[in-house]
Amino acid sequence: MHLNNPLKSLWTATGVGTIATLFLGTAVAAQTAIADLPIIGAPVDGAMGFQPAATELARDLQWLDGMINVIIIAITLLVTALLVYVILRYNARVNPKPAGFTHNSQLEIAWTVVPIVILVFIGAFSLPVLFKQQEIPQGDIVIKVTGEQWFWTYEYVDQNVIFDSYMVGQPYTLTGEDQDAGAEPYVLSDPMREVLARYGYTDNEWLLATDNAVVVPVGAVVVMQLTASSVIHSWTVPAFGVKQDAVPGRLSQLWFAAEQEGVYFGQCSELCGISHAYMPITVKVVSQQIYDAWLVEAQAQFPAS
Repeated sequence: MHLNNPLKSLWTATGVGTIATLFLGTAVAAQTAIADLPIIGAPVDGAMGFQPAATELARDLQWLDGMINVIIIAITLLVTALLVYVILRYNARVNPKPAGFTHNSQLEIAWTVVPIVILVFIGAFSLPVLFKQQEIPQGDIVIKVTGEQWFWTYEYVDQNVIFDSYMVGQPYTLTGEDQDAGAEPYVLSDPMREVLARYGYTDNEWLLATDNAVVVPVGAVVVMQLTASSVIHSWTVPAFGVKQDAVPGRLSQLWFAAEQEGVYFGQCSELCGISHAYMPITVKVVSQQIYDAWLVEAQAQFPAS
């Protein structure tokens, strides 16, 4: 189940004539709109910090990380200052006669109670963020994700769509003509750049782009049901603030609601074997109109039954 030339298959499925021509025009418009999406959620060489938050979950996580960092920095500065004070105030030269006390009850109570208060404070903010992630809402779209060796299978449960998603550059994505032209799997060369361009990507998306992307409408609540066919994988999209293991024989869930149209990349984040590094995730967030047109096209090309 692989979409290499969706428009050709779409034409065959719908027949010729005026209706087919109009439908094909809609499909072409949808493909063009998807191809023109800005790339938002992607790693940047030399950059530090998070990718732009594209969901409420990601914003919550990034805010929580910043808040905890402030607390950690404050504690580090306080402890460092105390160490410096003790070194200067109680060294052997300044204080030649050491004190003889064995304990200080007030101090011991303080350094027990204060960390408890800090942890309770952190927990009061972190637990709601965790619960928001783990309490799965009713999904507008439900997608079953199966981790394979080494690609992803996506099934739109209620839309009768299923397809595989391989990294552009894996052998499966290369035609005989590509190989005759000199394209080698996993090697970025001029022939491979032509393959990337055919899928709508550039060198910047090398090792990130997939031949078939998950397509969802902006603002929709998307529930991903995760499992695996062989070994443990992990479905992760940093800009969405989601990461969930896909375990053979189990069905776990995550959810997100993307707030901005664009292309977002992720990666399998559980060491899963020899091609673990070549198992990226591509999600394209589009308008509802473009999604509807894409869905009709995908149902013709990727029927689940």
